[in-house]
Amino acid sequence: MDGLSPAHLILILVIGLLVLGPGRLPEAGAALGRGLREFRDAMNGTDRTPPPPTSPPAVPSTPADR
Repeated sequence: MDGLSPAHLILILVIGLLVLGPGRLPEAGAALGRGLREFRDAMNGTDRTPPPPTSPPAVPSTPADR
């Protein structure tokens, strides 16, 4: 036995489906994926947070000629 065979993965999926139900299983998978990605990024020292939005330069308002 050298790791997870397809039969092991199917068994894990069936148990997860029984415990969480079909509605919450995709949410749990997505949360697990985000957690693993954040952990990997923290170990590599990378940051995936988007930069803060920049505001356009302020344009001075001038009174219109009348």
